[in-house]
Amino acid sequence: MFGISQSLSLTPLQKIYSVSDPGENQTITDVFVLVGFSYLNKLQIVLFLVLLVTYLVALMGNLLVILLIMKNPLLHTPMYFFLVYLSFLEICYTSSVVPQLLIHLLVEQKTITIAGCAAQMYIITIIGLTECCLLAVMAYDRYVAICHPLHYRTIMSGWTCAQLAGASWIIGISVAVAQTTWIFSLPFCGSNQIHHFFCDIPPVLKTACTDTSKIKIVGLTVSVLFIMGPFLLISVSYICIISTILKLSSAEGRRKAFSTCSSHLMVVTLFYGTALFTYLRPKSISTPESDQMISLMITVVAPVLNPIIYTLRNKEVKGAFRKTVEKSIFSHNWRKQRMKNRVS
Repeated sequence: MFGISQSLSLTPLQKIYSVSDPGENQTITDVFVLVGFSYLNKLQIVLFLVLLVTYLVALMGNLLVILLIMKNPLLHTPMYFFLVYLSFLEICYTSSVVPQLLIHLLVEQKTITIAGCAAQMYIITIIGLTECCLLAVMAYDRYVAICHPLHYRTIMSGWTCAQLAGASWIIGISVAVAQTTWIFSLPFCGSNQIHHFFCDIPPVLKTACTDTSKIKIVGLTVSVLFIMGPFLLISVSYICIISTILKLSSAEGRRKAFSTCSSHLMVVTLFYGTALFTYLRPKSISTPESDQMISLMITVVAPVLNPIIYTLRNKEVKGAFRKTVEKSIFSHNWRKQRMKNRVS
């Protein structure tokens, strides 16, 4: 009777993979199995189609932002310099997860080599930590632009922007490489099934057959210093920005100042909102299915929304897009007319 009630209480994912693998103490030396969305069965093809379209939209949207900024001299400012980096990070992040997920939705054997799993974790953690730092840098850029407008060009020079972007990469790479290398120096044994659709740190650590308390403490320290640290800097920057804006006498001036920050603020809210909910919510309300759906928000939905936020809420980007389209149409019509004249 107890066994029946326990079976009924399992989630769909746990019901599929509740049978213990033979050889619980056997060391894992070759591959992991990414269980992912196996519990969806035939509905995996529907998810495949949805994710494929979403992934292509994310790629095209972020590439469009990069090309618009590169091709329009009016957008060659520090804010858009950092936006190019942000769009590049979004492309790298979603491309490190989604193509493999799309393949796994179509095949029965959802395996990944340990080396491939390590490589994926390296990329994901590097991009994630770098993006945290870059969002803080972008907040500092808005702080200087609004609170110290007369010194903006001097403070945010091209060399300074390059240094800040480079520092974000250095921090992300150094911390992520050290943490991930430590994780994959651990022995893995027992079941090789990872109840996720990519190699995230918590589910991979569950397969380690040694004490992981120290590495979890290090992970918490990394989260506090390099995730919550940038968030604190962003919060302080916006406190100063809002204080400065409220002191402006002109309502139009306040509106313009707020509009220059709104896009960045929305991206920060989306990024940190999903990240904090993922890693800080109580384990009592956490299930493999809910963890995966939230991770989809970060890896698929956020890269789609970010370019939309920056284009729809930014007059300069919309203006640059309109001019680029008009220029392309004019150039096409001019070439067409020239061909007609040659024929005639």
